[in-house]
Order: sequence, then C-alpha cells, then structure tokens
Amino acid sequence: MKEAYNYLLNEIGLKYGDSVVVGVSGGPDSMALLHLACRLKKAMDINVICAHVNHNVRKESDSEKEFVEKFCANNNVIFEYIKIDNWGDDNFHNEARSKRYNYFNKIIKKYNAKFLFTAHHGDDLVETILMRIVRGSTLRGYSGFSRTIDMGDYFIIRPLINVTKGDIVAYDKKHKISYVLDKSNEKDVYTRNRFRKYILPALKNEDKNVHQKFYKFSKTLLMYNDYIDRQVEKVINYICPQNIINIDKFKEQEYVIGMKIIYYILEQIYQDDLMLITDHHAELIYNLLTSKKANLRIHLPNNIQAVKAYNTLTFVREKTSINDYEIELINYANLPNGKNIEVIEKTTSDSNNICRLSKKDVAFPLHIRTRHDGDKMSVKGMLGRKKINDIFIDDKIPMAERDLWPIVVDSNENIVWLPGLKKSKLCKTKDEKYDIILKYY
Repeated sequence: MKEAYNYLLNEIGLKYGDSVVVGVSGGPDSMALLHLACRLKKAMDINVICAHVNHNVRKESDSEKEFVEKFCANNNVIFEYIKIDNWGDDNFHNEARSKRYNYFNKIIKKYNAKFLFTAHHGDDLVETILMRIVRGSTLRGYSGFSRTIDMGDYFIIRPLINVTKGDIVAYDKKHKISYVLDKSNEKDVYTRNRFRKYILPALKNEDKNVHQKFYKFSKTLLMYNDYIDRQVEKVINYICPQNIINIDKFKEQEYVIGMKIIYYILEQIYQDDLMLITDHHAELIYNLLTSKKANLRIHLPNNIQAVKAYNTLTFVREKTSINDYEIELINYANLPNGKNIEVIEKTTSDSNNICRLSKKDVAFPLHIRTRHDGDKMSVKGMLGRKKINDIFIDDKIPMAERDLWPIVVDSNENIVWLPGLKKSKLCKTKDEKYDIILKYY
C-alpha cells in the first residue's frame, strides 16, 4: 500500500488543488482507496469527491450508501450518489459497469476533475486475465486492464494494481477502516467468484507474488498491442473508411493485421460493452470476409449484425421492439421471463428442459433471443422443419408468453433448442456424444 500511495503522490502528476473522483462501493478495496485519497488530501490540499453507486439489487444497498456517506461526512469528503432504478435485459454485470462509468463521467465533468481512482487490485487483474483467456478475447482484452488510461479530459488511475486483496485487508485492519461486505461475491453462479475462490488460491500456493507476474504479462501484451495498433493505423482508412470493410483490400493484409482491423471496428462499435465480444466473434467475422459466398450475415451481441454484400462488409443494428432481447450465453443467463438457462456439468434428465450439444455441430457462441417472423426449427424425431409459432399453438402457450419465450440459436442463426418445449436435431440424447449440457429452469 505504501507503493500505491507514493505512486499517487509522485508519479501521476497530481498537483495542489486538483480534484479527484474516487469510485467507492463501501467494500474493503474501495474504502482503503478512499482512505489513501484522504491522506493525499491532507498532504497536498486536493479536493476528493466520493462517487457511490447504489445498484438497487440487494436489500443492504441503502444501508451501504448511508455507511459511505457517513465516512465522507466525518472526513470532509464530498459525497455524490446515484440510485439505479431501471435495468435492461442484458448481462447484469456489463450493464452495471456501463452505468457506473457513465455516472463517474458526469461527476468528473461536474467538478472538472483530472483523475478517477478505482479500486481494481492485483487479484482482480489475475482473475480478469484468466477469465478472458478461458472465454476468448482480443490481444488488449487478454492484458486485463491498465494502471492508467488516458480518457482525453481526465485519467482513470488504478493505483492498487500491484496490491493483493490480503494487503488491502491488512491495511484496513491497521488503520481501523470499516467496510461492508457484498454477500453475492460468494455465490458460485458468477464466473469471477469461481475464479476468485478456487483458481486464484491455487496459483498463490505456487507463488505468493503471482499477481506481479500477471502484471508484467499484462504490460508486455499492451506493448505489443500498441505496436500492432500503429501498423493498423497506417492502413485502416484505406481498407475500411467509415467502418465499412472493402473485402478485396482486406484480403491483401496478413492475418494478424486483418484480425486487428476487425477488433478495431468492434471496439468502435461496442466501446464500454467490449467485454461482450470474444475471439469467437472475431473469427466468425474473419470467416465471413474470406468466404466465397457473396451475401451472408451473422448475429453479434446487442442486436448487431455483420452483413456481407459482395465486396463490402457493414455492421448494422437490428430493429427491436420493447419485448425483443438477445443475450449471449456463456455460462449462465437470467431471462426476462423470470427463468434461467445455465451450462451444467451433468444430469440424468432427458426432458425438454435439458439440451445436450456437441460443439462440433454448432457455431459458438450461442445466443438466446425472442422469436422472429418465420422462425422454423428442425424438431428432433420429425421430418422437415416446423414453425415456432405452430409449436406454441400446439403446446397451448398463451399469447402473452410467446413474445418473451427464449429461443436458443447458434451464431449461424440455426435454432438449436426451444427450452421447455422442443429440441432440435442438433440436440443429443444421453447415449450420444456431447460436450455441453444446458438446463432451463
């Protein structure tokens, strides 16, 4: 923690009278960071603004707000607060992050602050890198996150990137800093929690300073990524003016440059939602660009389509109605109809609430969406294809439920499963070969 304090004091260009915003949840990490900021306030007479976000999804959220607000009052820190009332149907953690940073940006502008401090620490970096390696990501994505990000008008600073969770808790104890604990951080349903509880401790048993090795790995990837970015900058306007790819010019490039061009465009499209994109999506787009077929399209997260028409590839947003949704399925998805779909390890059930798939038969990633006009599926055990609407009618599904009923499709828009109702020919029985099991409940 001493290194983190000296870094803030001497290396980021902090000056007397500057304003800094600190993102504070009330947990041990952010409270330690806020305490560091208060020490800087005394040393340099800076203005410290605490920005707290109430996600409004747990009963403890209101009391956590009061806890942070009281700390700020006792330490002469400006307290800013927002309570989120409306959530969409997409990935909660991604949406929460987007809402937080949009709010932080407003507070930065309100106080003309030069810095935003966030409490991401060394263990967070290890978890992020491992998750992205397992899930697939961009070269920049594999690096996790940077210690400093230039946002143009201000800098995001993550001073605890070299510090472990254990170091932070010890600092809190030493300085008698109170904090709150989020019980949802213990739930195994969240991927990050599983990495934190089971994988990270095993790595630390091998090397207690493993977070430093991951930090070096992160910096190395960022260095190489920046070099490739400079090469892409030389050709990007030639190949894809206005984010429309000229396919003939694209094919002139080496594979690594071509993939980086794809990632560059995806970064422009998704921005704060970039974590929705994996290397699977980039490979699908690359295959689309190099396919001999003249007219093709694929579906991407957030209702984006990549559309190939002869010698050009464009990205368009699908029109959606209030009941439309499309959610990428990685390990778990909470659905707008109140149900869930989860990837599970094993089950003896073979009901329509279970779908077994072979990865060689479907194009990943899978998506869960609402019905589209003309949707048909090849029902297991039947000849030909059947309209989804006819299945709803045969099973006497009420009209009010049909618009939100989940349909699982692969990245080539093949319907692989109508959860709870019908399986497609792509679904396997218990006796066939499969390597993924989905459960609807």
